[in-house]
Amino acid sequence: MTTPTPELIEEARDQLPAATTLRRRLHQQPELGLELPHTQQAVLEALDGLPLAIETGRQTTSVLATLEGGRPGPTILLRGDMDALPLNEDTGLDFASREAGKMHACGHDAHVAMLVGAAKLLTARRADLPGRVLFMFQPGEEGHFGARVMLDEGLLDRAHPPAAAFAIHAAPNLPAGMVATRPSALLASNDDFQIHVRGRGGHASMPHDALDPIPVACEIVQALQTYVTRRVNAFEPAVITVAYIRGGTTFNVIPELATMRGTVRTVSERTRKQVVSDIRGLVEGIARAHGAEADLELWEGYPVTANDRDFAHFTLGVARDLLGERLAVEMPNAFMGAEDFSYVLERLPGAMVFLGVRPEGVRHPAPNHSNRMLLNEDAMATGIALHAAIATTWLERAAAQSASR
Repeated sequence: MTTPTPELIEEARDQLPAATTLRRRLHQQPELGLELPHTQQAVLEALDGLPLAIETGRQTTSVLATLEGGRPGPTILLRGDMDALPLNEDTGLDFASREAGKMHACGHDAHVAMLVGAAKLLTARRADLPGRVLFMFQPGEEGHFGARVMLDEGLLDRAHPPAAAFAIHAAPNLPAGMVATRPSALLASNDDFQIHVRGRGGHASMPHDALDPIPVACEIVQALQTYVTRRVNAFEPAVITVAYIRGGTTFNVIPELATMRGTVRTVSERTRKQVVSDIRGLVEGIARAHGAEADLELWEGYPVTANDRDFAHFTLGVARDLLGERLAVEMPNAFMGAEDFSYVLERLPGAMVFLGVRPEGVRHPAPNHSNRMLLNEDAMATGIALHAAIATTWLERAAAQSASR
């Protein structure tokens, strides 16, 4: 395997001012979901003048940019997601969001800036690339299935389809510039649910004449927690969280309806199917035991984000060569968040890594999805260099393997 050259880091640092400017532009004008016209325009402007074949999405405001290398070879895909979250920013930054109820609180603005920086860096090395790089700028990661939309539009259906895929996700809890990943499950699946418990309303002083759905709902919440500890394999963990519960209108009326909403997270498809199946029987059984009724609605979310084992080890090797042993670590466990890069990794060998972006001097940084989330912009140089190092090293290794056959 070719060792990444030290010049990559220096070249990436040269890209940092432009990357910072782009990141701040996107941060000030965050957009949600699958329609990101300003973000798409910013990406197109940043890529303008580079020798890239540009495509834009039909069902969403995605951007695909292909860099053709100077020698024949395979294609590797590098991905950056672009959408923001629906919350009000409270960071106090000079370049804070100007859009009420919208904020880049998960680092996607930095993901875009790093991928653009990598495109510029790799363009300068174009003549030496044995193959091509496909840059995937994706809307709709935050629950809108943007990766699946791009796959349906033909992301992989091209003359030279990608043979591998790589992505970076910002991690405010990790030291700036550290890279962390693991083989197999990196992130959990997510499935959301809503439960309606129906009883009979009445006066709060005479519960025997009503059928109170609130204690039934409380029993269901407790049973879901017990279920996880008694029925789910501890080595293939699951999380069931009831994050919303509502019933009633005032202090002296027993309501007819109690509603709960929550999420299920697992790190294996086997456990996912088991848990989702068992929840229904548990909810309906408890309600029936009390003479009430319960309706369960389930919404299937993203599958487990599973890194290819060989590619994950390859990625850690490249990161260690680039950054040193101390700054490239293998995670002992999966993280229970979810990611729609999982759809790409179901189709291609590849990996996602976490890039530490902890702000300097901050011991307890706000996490992703917090209205106070901050990131260390200097760490973007590491992300730019790592994108480029993964692409060049993988393409060179693939070319060498092809030549030896």
